[in-house]
Amino acid sequence: MGEPAGRTPGALGSGPFPGVLGIDSGGSGLRIAVARADDTGARPPAARAWDEPVRTGPSGIDAEDLLSRLLPAAEELGREAGVHGFAAVCVGAAGMATLGEDLRARLPGALATAFGPHRLALAADAVTAYAGALGQRPGAVVAAGTGMIAVGTDLTAAGGWRRADGWGHLLGDCGGGAWIGRAGLEAAMRAHDGRTGGSAALLARAEAVFGPVAGLPGALYPRADRPAVLASFAPEVARCAAEEDAVALGILRAAAGHIADAAAAVCPPGAGAAVACTGGLFGLGEPLLGPLREALAERLPRARPTAAAGSPLDGALTIAAALAGDRLTLPADTKLLQITRPAPG
Repeated sequence: MGEPAGRTPGALGSGPFPGVLGIDSGGSGLRIAVARADDTGARPPAARAWDEPVRTGPSGIDAEDLLSRLLPAAEELGREAGVHGFAAVCVGAAGMATLGEDLRARLPGALATAFGPHRLALAADAVTAYAGALGQRPGAVVAAGTGMIAVGTDLTAAGGWRRADGWGHLLGDCGGGAWIGRAGLEAAMRAHDGRTGGSAALLARAEAVFGPVAGLPGALYPRADRPAVLASFAPEVARCAAEEDAVALGILRAAAGHIADAAAAVCPPGAGAAVACTGGLFGLGEPLLGPLREALAERLPRARPTAAAGSPLDGALTIAAALAGDRLTLPADTKLLQITRPAPG
């Protein structure tokens, strides 16, 4: 994108302090935040959010759609935060590893032209989730909402990043919201048919949410947002589990097992590694969290369960601030965490 007339790259706001810019682009929307590079965490960052996610097209995640929202909002937030230019920017995006070619091609030049950052990080959302949850400590993080992915690192270049799942609702995301919702709806269909493994409670909830279940395939299959629709039923599964429905309890136990398997696959070896869970899925509460604690204790008995310190947006700011201060210790990776020194496009 071209530079508006009259703007000098990096000339953002009237304050003397350089800033950092964090971006979190996910399936539920786009969030950005600006903070001073020297005091991230000391005061609330200036932030903006959109409920509509960034479009995905033939070239993957649509850089033009992202930039059209990001550039004017970042300039406004920079003025609000009293910063002058951005020392570093971190863009965290769902699908960066597999759908991020347009972002990798367009963002460095466009951001350099607009804001002149010295360094830019292009990260998978799992990596910004990791940084938000654990900062720059070795360990493993499970990020789960509609989908589910786990990443881990021992912070060494040789070890790099380890990833498990995150393959989407057709090939994986086992234990995530869409997986739980689909399993709950399958149990509802079984009850409707009179097959074994069905749940009358889940059938009642499915019909309350979606109407007669015989019409559900025709209403669901053509939709482009199938994962989100499936995930919308996960809270109903948790509600039935809380009411001691055996099938719903079994679904959440299986989900907990899948999540723990992913964490175990990426956790660095040795005692005391931190393991954190982050994302909206864990808002389902004790019906999921109870079985998950048990599954993690069984699969990772030497690990240290750790509460997530912050969100993926916090993680994007953490990475940007570390880049600005030349103290980033998270391992670089061509797909998961790419670090560049942008030149104006």
